[in-house]
Amino acid sequence: MHAKAPPILYTFRRCPYAMRARLALEANGCEVEMREIALKNKPAAFLKASPKGTVPVLVLPNGQVLEQSLAIMEWALDTATAHPWLTTRKGSNGFTNAALVTENDGPFKYHLDRYKYPHRITDTPAHEGAHFHRDAGAIFLHQLERRLQEHPYLSGLHWGFVDAALAPFVRQFAHTDAAWFHQQNWPHLIAWLGLFEASEAFDFIMRKLPLWVEPPPLS
Repeated sequence: MHAKAPPILYTFRRCPYAMRARLALEANGCEVEMREIALKNKPAAFLKASPKGTVPVLVLPNGQVLEQSLAIMEWALDTATAHPWLTTRKGSNGFTNAALVTENDGPFKYHLDRYKYPHRITDTPAHEGAHFHRDAGAIFLHQLERRLQEHPYLSGLHWGFVDAALAPFVRQFAHTDAAWFHQQNWPHLIAWLGLFEASEAFDFIMRKLPLWVEPPPLS
């Protein structure tokens, strides 16, 4: 009897959406075939699975395709038999958790992109330079700092779904100007990010994988 093929994850190492999908899959503990791709030279198999052409994309053994990072996280945790994340995903503060993720993926990501890539994104008014978007994004980070003053993690007493969903984006913001970030009065947020970057899970998901090479078609 042939072994069941594992799910396939098309990913890109530095993409924050792909990072949070990998965090959930790592927590799940199941075998996954990781396919690191070059976004400037997308493989045909990747585009066939997901014509939208953005990572992450998870292809399940039954052929189902998950094209959104949050959907991949939900699948990973729904299929896990037991993990602390399961108790922090939909607790009494579930509405607040959902609101944080929505704000992260909406307004904060909008400002993050224009802060990090001011010369690449040209659809904003001239007066809205990088510092404008840095300061606008900082409003959200103040909100996270206040939440972390109450509990060590955004999900509460333990690392959970919201932490994994947001940490890659906060990290990207922080590394855009690390000196400025560490000068801010965000001791809890800075400590939280430091714990994430020092974790075994972070080391695991950020290991460098060779680019996946699509095999030639069978003759």
